[in-house]
Formats: sequence, C-alpha cells, structure tokens
Amino acid sequence: MEKVAIDLHIHSALSPCGEAEMTPNNIVNMALIKELDFIAVTDHNTAKNLPAIMAVAKELAKETGTGLCILPGIEVTTKEEAHVLAYLPTLEAAMKLDAIVYDHLPDVKNEKALFGPQTIMDAEDNIIGEVDKLLISATDIGVNQLWDLVTDLGGVLVPAHIDRKSYSLISSLGFIPLELAVKTCEVSKKETFENVRKNFRFFKDYQFIHGSDAHQLEDIAEREYFLELPDMQRQTLINYLGSID
Repeated sequence: MEKVAIDLHIHSALSPCGEAEMTPNNIVNMALIKELDFIAVTDHNTAKNLPAIMAVAKELAKETGTGLCILPGIEVTTKEEAHVLAYLPTLEAAMKLDAIVYDHLPDVKNEKALFGPQTIMDAEDNIIGEVDKLLISATDIGVNQLWDLVTDLGGVLVPAHIDRKSYSLISSLGFIPLELAVKTCEVSKKETFENVRKNFRFFKDYQFIHGSDAHQLEDIAEREYFLELPDMQRQTLINYLGSID
C-alpha cells in the first residue's frame, strides 16, 4: 500500500468565486510545491478548465518525472441546492458530464462586476473564453438523477462539506438518501471526522475525506490529507471512494 497526499476539492479561476491566480499552471505547480500526489480541480458546475490542467500535469510529468495525478471532477449544485463532488475516471467522462450539467443550469447570465469572470484557459494560462451562465446557480438535476448520471459514466459521488449549515446534502435534506449507496463524504478542513460522527450518528458507516475547497493558491492543502492506495492511479482512487475499507 502506498500513502498518498491528496487535495480533492480545488477551484480554478473558472469558478466565479475562484481568484484570477488559480490558473492551470499555478494550480499544478503549487500542488507540486506542496508535495501532493493526487489533486482534483472541481469547479462549480463545469469541467471546462480540466483539459488545460490535465495537459499541464502531463507535460510536467514528461519533463520532470513528477507523479502528480489529476482526478477529473466537478462540484455540482443539485436542485436541492446541495454541493456534491462528482469524480470521473477520465477527462472524456468529465466533459460529458460538463455538457449535461450546463444544459441543466438556468439561463441566468453571470454578472462579472458582481461575481467575477468565469475564465476558460489553455495550457499556457491564456484566456480562451468565458462561460456565460452563472456557474454558482443550482441546476435542476436532483441528487438521485445526478447519482445515475455519474455512475453511468463510471464515476462516484461524494457529498461535499457535509458538516456545513448551507449548501450541503445534510443542510438541504437532513440525510443522505440510502438508495444513493454513497460510501464517502467530504468534511470541511476545519472540522474533525470524530466530531462529525458524534454529531451525526448516521455517519458511523461512512468513510471521510478532507478537502481544502481552495479558491486561492495559498489555500491548497499542504501534505496533510492522506489515503492508503495500492497504486497511484485515478481508477484506484475512484474505487476507494466508491467502497468502504
């Protein structure tokens, strides 16, 4: 078993709440500086910066032999106004989910003066476009429907920051529907797993991960959150998140 350092909840400048400094190269290089092994960039309701981010990581791996692995992901806001992390096995699967999610966003235009730009970048950090719809809106996809969409693409769902009093599955529904067969939940970086289990007894059968929910470079996790995996591959991590040890 290999102990790997993770941060599976990072936002790029494409998220309206993400700082302009959160470019593909800056994110990947900061993750390497902080000696992380696995990261996931999970922008709000979109994966449109993942092609550049994964290209940067791949090129650096060829040039330097670094082992940073990118898990494709999206932080989807369901119609229940719950944030759920969708992790996919491939970039292709993530882009398929991206297209579906975008179609289910309301036609609310992003007001850049209020929320900031939603910038799509290439592997050289050039801005090549912007997303027009406001990405922090709730989709009209229910959590059960999202489960079906993601599992059909070979991915897994992890409810985000389930300890928070807003935009979590617990604050929205009060529970996690059993038919979802969720195995892993994310806990905010300032909360402990022990407190979550104590405050919510129905979480005793779940496993937990921490994520930084970083919107600026300095907030990307240090080498502080770990998982033990047989080998450092995206599919191995998908399998871990979808099962109980």
